[in-house]
Amino acid sequence: MLEVKNLTYSYEDGTKALENVNIDLKKGKKIGIIGANGSGKSTLFLNMVGILKPKRGNILFNGEHIKYSKKYLREYRKKVNIVFQDPDKQIFYSNVYDDIAFALRNIGYDEEEIKSRVDKVLKRVGAYDFKDKPVHFLSYGQKKRVAIAGILVMDGDVILFDEPTSGLDPLMTREIVNIIEDISKDKNIIISSHDMNLIYEICDYIYVLEKGKVIKEGLVNEVFTEKEILERAGLEEPWLVKIHKKLGLPLFKDEEEFFSYWREKYGSGIDWS
Repeated sequence: MLEVKNLTYSYEDGTKALENVNIDLKKGKKIGIIGANGSGKSTLFLNMVGILKPKRGNILFNGEHIKYSKKYLREYRKKVNIVFQDPDKQIFYSNVYDDIAFALRNIGYDEEEIKSRVDKVLKRVGAYDFKDKPVHFLSYGQKKRVAIAGILVMDGDVILFDEPTSGLDPLMTREIVNIIEDISKDKNIIISSHDMNLIYEICDYIYVLEKGKVIKEGLVNEVFTEKEILERAGLEEPWLVKIHKKLGLPLFKDEEEFFSYWREKYGSGIDWS
């Protein structure tokens, strides 16, 4: 599995972006990386997929240090890859189907296998109905689905999501969350996001970054109750944590747990829909 050990990364001008960062994917199935702008989240992700090379420290995959040759990274990114915040950074072909099929064709899969795999991932992310549509006609949310499908088609082990719901309306946000939850059934997921409610709902273990350093790690329900840590990192408590603290209610994992508790305790006099 993927592990970051004592990683330090500096920009060309000498500015230190990450310092002695340690991340271990064995600690959770869905791991969150949180922090304010400039905390190092995106730089960490680029190191984890081998786009950037650390000044010190290592990225380990299945116990072995990753290498930075083109041949090694090509194989490595079949197993560990990233869905960027901006889907236009990942979509290159004018047609949805051809864009997702590109990597498989480049490797040398036959067209029958390509069709089977592409159709499967398109259906999984809810993009099958527009598989023949020109990319420039897609909405932003549809492009997000295509970008996810383009990574899923490689059938890797680890997927990094950089701000997966950024720029989406509430309905599309919920659909992307559902896709990520589904993917996490058979993949390891790492999510970077400014949306603390999203991280709280999806993730089981989190790392808090401040100015390139991990200042806290732990189970999501433990870290999010430490208000001082969140304030230091420039973050807010999730709304369910605020309810827990201010009203003295149990700490619920998602809103459905909260609504079920309320209905059972106080009846159904309030329409939560």
